[in-house]
Amino acid sequence: MSRPPALAPLREQNFRWYFLSRLVNMVGATMASVALAFAVLEVSDSPSALGTVLAAMSIPLVIFLLVGGVVADRFGRTLVIQTSNLVSGLCQLGIAALVLSGHAQVWQLVCLAAVIGTSSAMGFPALASVLPQLVSRDQLQQANVLISMMRGSLTVIGPSVAGILVVTVGPGWALAVDGVSYLGAAALLLRVHIPAPVRREDQPSIMVELREGWTVFRATTWLWVVVLTFSALNAIHAGTIFTLGPVLAKQSDIGERGWGLILSAEAVGLLAMTLVMSRVRLERPLLFGMLGIGALSLPMLMLGLYPQVAAVMAVMVLAGAGTEIFNLGWNLAMQEHIPDDVLSRAYSYDALGSFVAIPVGQLLFGPLGAAFGVQQVILVGGIGYAAIVALALTSRSVRGLQRVSPTSPAAP
Repeated sequence: MSRPPALAPLREQNFRWYFLSRLVNMVGATMASVALAFAVLEVSDSPSALGTVLAAMSIPLVIFLLVGGVVADRFGRTLVIQTSNLVSGLCQLGIAALVLSGHAQVWQLVCLAAVIGTSSAMGFPALASVLPQLVSRDQLQQANVLISMMRGSLTVIGPSVAGILVVTVGPGWALAVDGVSYLGAAALLLRVHIPAPVRREDQPSIMVELREGWTVFRATTWLWVVVLTFSALNAIHAGTIFTLGPVLAKQSDIGERGWGLILSAEAVGLLAMTLVMSRVRLERPLLFGMLGIGALSLPMLMLGLYPQVAAVMAVMVLAGAGTEIFNLGWNLAMQEHIPDDVLSRAYSYDALGSFVAIPVGQLLFGPLGAAFGVQQVILVGGIGYAAIVALALTSRSVRGLQRVSPTSPAAP
């Protein structure tokens, strides 16, 4: 089957401006996770304090995701993304100012993180579902790959730069860059023009629209199986890599700069795989996607067995490559098999199910690490992660899902 050129989506004006907006946003976002983690640890050395701040961002994200899906399908995806970026940018600048002033307290970071989580909940479903409105169906894989390639390229250097900033001038400056990037991304989206959603004469209530999305979700077996699986996988990943990972880095020879290099190594694998996916059509998106995401267990196992920078970086490359296969496969499955007028709501149910356990992981793994040892808990988490991925692959609906031909009509 012939494929459009890898850069074909950039010929579309709407996609070009959307791509630039994501590019600017990612410049700051790739530094934010490292900077925020060490900003909290600068205020308090407690792993539980870091878990509390991360959970303060994740809990509102989970609570308001379903509302975000309805809002995106009802009011238009670009408008919702712009508003989300604006609110998140102002809050991130507030966190940066507190950290740079030296007067930051954990409760202040918790409050601002909660607002960012709420605005992200509004924007995430729109961000995930807007691509089918920007490019034709035969360009969906190339458009997704271009976004991933841009994200991977920036993530190669972003965490390392953040690590250097943390060591030299402190985490506040990296957080400030992220805040400015949110505002710049919102401004660039003003150039994206797509038709507004058609208003129904008898506009249903939010609850009715939520039920419409739920009907699609529960009737699609591969959708709820993968989402249920990720409710466990994301809890383990958030608890081990993002909560206990920086703690182990600070306690061991890895250090802050080494941790930034490790996160950058993951992006190297992701970027390399985007180059492969720009040339290879992914025919079995969920089979290969789930096999790929299983590679995320490797860094956990390595941190638990041999926490050295070079060794963890090596398996992080494999984890990044596998993550890219899953991300591409999942987006293609959603964008090709879910009706467009309910796609944002389907993504919101996906995100709700996938993210609901993240605060549990963030809050639980800190005390577990303090009680049983950080390194030991990360190792057990890696073993559990691999076992859960294997269980998901026993589902025939996941293994057997095929791509939709570009000449087929859109989902009704």
